[in-house]
Amino acid sequence: MLKLKTKSEFLKVYNQGEKHFGYFQLIYFKKNNLQENRLGVVASKKTGNAVCRNKLKRLFRENFRKQEKNLKQGYDIVFIAKKNAGEQFKTLSLSMIEKDSIKIFKRAKIFL
Repeated sequence: MLKLKTKSEFLKVYNQGEKHFGYFQLIYFKKNNLQENRLGVVASKKTGNAVCRNKLKRLFRENFRKQEKNLKQGYDIVFIAKKNAGEQFKTLSLSMIEKDSIKIFKRAKIFL
């Protein structure tokens, strides 16, 4: 799994990509010229404290790792945690995140 690291990479995805909303997350997609998908995960201070943000980022990364084989290749994907994900982080499970992201991936037509 390749990661988006620089601010300019994130800004390209935000400005040129398309966005789709879910219940717990907002996902941006942008086609890249690579043979692999690249991942970026964002959890701002609005979502909660450091423990909450780190747990959400771990859940999003694990979700992407599990779903990557079912996705079309060649996309930059940025997961952004929504505030209600932070409010429910103690009861939030990976399966809830998976269901939400699969709906978004199907809507964006990048799910195989």
